[in-house]
Amino acid sequence: MTKPRVLILGGGFGGLATARALGSRAIVTVVDKHNYQTFLPLLYQVSTAGLAADHVAYPIRGVLREFHGNFRMGSPISLDHKNKAVKLDSSETLEFDHLVVAMGSVTADFGIPGVAENALGMKSIQEALEIRAEVMRRFEDLCRFQDETRLSIVVVGGGPTGVEMVGALAELVRGPLKNDEAHAAKHMDIYLLEAGPRLLPMFSESLSEKTKKTLERMGVTVLTNTAVKAVESRKILLGSGEYLPSEVTIWAAGVKGSPDSEFLNIPLAGNRVDVDENLQVRHYPNIWAVGDIAGAKGADGRFLPMVAPVAMQQGRFVAEQIIRANKGLELKKFSYKDKGSMATIGRNKAVVEAGPIKFSGPLAWSAWLFLHLFYLMGGRNRIGTIADWFWNYLTFDRGNRHILDSI
Repeated sequence: MTKPRVLILGGGFGGLATARALGSRAIVTVVDKHNYQTFLPLLYQVSTAGLAADHVAYPIRGVLREFHGNFRMGSPISLDHKNKAVKLDSSETLEFDHLVVAMGSVTADFGIPGVAENALGMKSIQEALEIRAEVMRRFEDLCRFQDETRLSIVVVGGGPTGVEMVGALAELVRGPLKNDEAHAAKHMDIYLLEAGPRLLPMFSESLSEKTKKTLERMGVTVLTNTAVKAVESRKILLGSGEYLPSEVTIWAAGVKGSPDSEFLNIPLAGNRVDVDENLQVRHYPNIWAVGDIAGAKGADGRFLPMVAPVAMQQGRFVAEQIIRANKGLELKKFSYKDKGSMATIGRNKAVVEAGPIKFSGPLAWSAWLFLHLFYLMGGRNRIGTIADWFWNYLTFDRGNRHILDSI
């Protein structure tokens, strides 16, 4: 039987899961604007000097080499449905039998003025380095003064990303920066803003409350039921009409499907690609969508969350459906198996919830460490990450406090 030509747009969790599951059973080509996959769950640690940037990036070709897959660096600019071909911005045209759209997501500003201009997102290594540079630069500015000048850092969004980011910032300030210049560190204020009534809304109320109290003990000012009306230079306008000073604003309030999918001229459901129960793009049986860009819904009728486990499950599922379609077999319906959620708050502090099982503290933190190391690609990245974590844990130091402006 002839192997199907599968073109995958996006080298993130969903795209690479599809490619690996297909393996040598198909002629696989992955297209991405970067030649590496970013391990997004640990990106916040790059932002807070906990990890070196190259520890969360892995060459896409290194994954595809296992089964002689192909890679093209570029972005799609058009889709020829009749001839089943995608044109890239490099002017190259790639033909396919099956197309998998796995183009991920971008920061969602929800139409709030000033987010794009005055806030820093958390979706790329470049943004992570920019956050780190801004925090460290403001800290160095504060070190010039020995008065009561204060520095406010505000994280917007009380989901796992925001909680992990603000917890890591608090530990950075209380540890390495305090050791560097105690007076400056003492004058740094860290805020976490959440528009809803509690943090981590996907967790139980008890774990949400425990998370809030833990962050407050770490020196974070947590403000729930606090909407952002606008982000301005060095301050945030709240829904109440009050202003909150913010020298550095980090936006972790949500994501949306990548706008790059609009170039493909396929049906959309909001900002995601409209798919049926098989994850085929509606009305296009040879086109599939996985990950954050896919508008798949759960049993409750709501869109599935934009998280790595969903993307990887969908990628593996679509790979099997492509093989079934190539054999003329009936396709199956996708059903997401939620294996639980976890979030780390800081040193020896995390929360885990899997069905009726709920726990927190050092055991949850250990589970979080193990799982993230398990999914991190590349032996070098795992060893480097373990080395950084071990050093940070033993010394209370973070050696990646460099101001390296992104380019």
